[in-house]
Amino acid sequence: MSSVLPLPPVSFLWRCWLWLVLALSLLLTLPAQAQLVLGASAKPSDRAATPHVQAQLVVHAPQGIAPGQPLALGLLLTHQPDWHTYWKNAGDSGLPTQLDWDLPPGLQAGEIAWPVPQQIRVGDLLNYGYEGQVLLPVPTTVGADFAPDSDGMVRLGVRASWLVCRVECIPEEVQLQIRLPVAQSHVAFASNFVAASAKEPKHLESINGEFTVNTSGDRIDFVVKGLPAEAHGQELAFYPEAADTFRHAAVLGQDWQQRWADGVWHASLPLSDMRGETPPRLEVVLGLPVTGSNVATQAPAVAWRVSAPVQGQWQAAQLAEISPALAAALAANQAKSPLPPSSNASASSWWLAVVGGLIGGLLLNLMPCVFPVLAIKLLGFARHGSDVRAQRLGGLAYTAGAVLSFVALGALLLGLRAAGEQLGWGFQLQNPLVISGLAVLFTVLGLNLAGVFEFGQFLPSGVAGLHLRHPVADAFLSGVLAVAIASPCTAPFMGASLGLAVGLPAAQALGIFAALGLGMALPYVLLSWAPGLLRWLPRPGPWMATFRRAMAFPMLATVVWLAWVLGQQTGADGIAALLALLLTLSALIWALTLRGLARWWLGAALLAFLAWMAPSMWPYLQAAPVASATAHNAVVGDLWQPWSPEAQAQLLAQGRPVFVDYTAAWCVTCQFNKRTTLSNPQVLQAFSRHEVQLLRADWTRQDPRITQSLNALGRSGVPVYVLLAPGQAPVVLTELISTDEVLQALENI
Repeated sequence: MSSVLPLPPVSFLWRCWLWLVLALSLLLTLPAQAQLVLGASAKPSDRAATPHVQAQLVVHAPQGIAPGQPLALGLLLTHQPDWHTYWKNAGDSGLPTQLDWDLPPGLQAGEIAWPVPQQIRVGDLLNYGYEGQVLLPVPTTVGADFAPDSDGMVRLGVRASWLVCRVECIPEEVQLQIRLPVAQSHVAFASNFVAASAKEPKHLESINGEFTVNTSGDRIDFVVKGLPAEAHGQELAFYPEAADTFRHAAVLGQDWQQRWADGVWHASLPLSDMRGETPPRLEVVLGLPVTGSNVATQAPAVAWRVSAPVQGQWQAAQLAEISPALAAALAANQAKSPLPPSSNASASSWWLAVVGGLIGGLLLNLMPCVFPVLAIKLLGFARHGSDVRAQRLGGLAYTAGAVLSFVALGALLLGLRAAGEQLGWGFQLQNPLVISGLAVLFTVLGLNLAGVFEFGQFLPSGVAGLHLRHPVADAFLSGVLAVAIASPCTAPFMGASLGLAVGLPAAQALGIFAALGLGMALPYVLLSWAPGLLRWLPRPGPWMATFRRAMAFPMLATVVWLAWVLGQQTGADGIAALLALLLTLSALIWALTLRGLARWWLGAALLAFLAWMAPSMWPYLQAAPVASATAHNAVVGDLWQPWSPEAQAQLLAQGRPVFVDYTAAWCVTCQFNKRTTLSNPQVLQAFSRHEVQLLRADWTRQDPRITQSLNALGRSGVPVYVLLAPGQAPVVLTELISTDEVLQALENI
């Protein structure tokens, strides 16, 4: 009798896990409303918090919600100290808050009744925005066709997005929803609405003004009559509603002047260097500052809105012209961009992408998390011994599993992108539920390999022995599992191939994905069809049992890595919830290995506890709100700053070169590069010497802006490293970057 332990019969578990991954991947693409139904943490809420802003959907309906009755909705924003959002005209930089309402038939939301903002100076820029707490009220009409739900309730929803800034700026977005009884009076926030109404600029019939373009063409004179007596003799704050007309950062007393004469307010204002065509009228807000305050820093206590005609014409800025040098640089940029997405690739480009996919798939075998699965596959070769036919069938089946899995994953990615989803390679690990499912799988496999239990103890003998009676199917599923755990990573040569694939017709794209699978399976095809290569393997014996148990530790190490990835998406609470579930599951598995009544009583108790714990822990395993996804990595160190399209464009406009690290917590190659080349003192000194700003685009959670930027570079996965310099084509480095490669790229800018 041989003392060799059989290989773990994991085929049944693999089948279950594959269905789980498919279901969770599809869950990623559901609209937000569907996700609200599926999880406790996605319960609709009237409030949401990001690291810098707390938002709440509020309602003011003194007589209830009914046709003809007054109704006002509002977004109540509470900012962290020193952070601000923006007015309808953000000024020299920034974006106004936007509200996208989801209301039932019969309710019509109007425009935001913007309270007058304060003036916020940042260096040489002047912005208009809000600090502290502000309510953005929205008057809403209740039509005659409005009808509540059958239970007398009404559902109100809004998707709110804003740009919140201190020195750095972070775009955020939340989705809020509330259900209210229509017959009830809603006045909990009456004081907030009253205060917001008091800060809204007033429109008085007695006020009239006129703009006159100065003969110099770069200034405009403004005369206003009929302002209330309380404004006479006061220095007034000036807020233009148009973003492209006046020079916002002009300093009173230096760049512009104001004076009173016989109750008439006169001002001479500089026009913006970026001004557009002369409009027939201009709308501005004039504010009376708080007593004793600085007009330039505090929101006015009272303000009036003035709409005045414009007399004369100014010369619009010539913004559409492009210098010959810039046109040449743009042409060079387009010519040198590596493999831009295209629907029609040449035959040579496609074949190069196939070869790149083949080599990239081969290198995927070096990924740490793939090693345990591949080691078990080698044990299978050793077990077959001299059975050449079984080895060859197993190699072909493994290849079929790897190739078909890559093709299926590629087809899913292409289908979701065609449906409008901004996804890229590795999208499945942007979902915390998929990560949790993988952690459960590897924990169970680790316990099995360590000898804590055998599947035959829990499964009918006919099911537990399937892998022995059907070794070909077992090898096929080994290929499927290897692809599932290796696919989030991008090996060298894969980046350009995947970037081309996502823009090709389906048949050509799937050919590249098939090449990836073939490359990954290639070593095992060679081993199975060249028995001489297996002579270095020891003969079957007791060492196989020791090796099997040793493989449990890489499996459990993968669980540690997955828990860390989950923590990047959900925080410490997510890690704790996952570990609690894994601990309870492990205790349950151990209890089921006992004998007698202890097995049944303890097993039933732990099963009931796990059934209670799973829904309790569910909220902590969900992704953080989309709004905080970008803000999560707002501060990444003194050297590295968070990437955004606006930050990148602003730096390049200032003449500074930029190095962008497109990365993700679940990307092993990214973490290796981050701790080696990108932390190398010589590389960091070179970045400093060339005054290169380092930006990090974190794709751990889905971010459509990063996906679009990757697509523009001809890539669809991470890692990607790009060196950008004003007037030069982007330099895309290899996935596994070296110190010499970075230094050479820096010398060439």
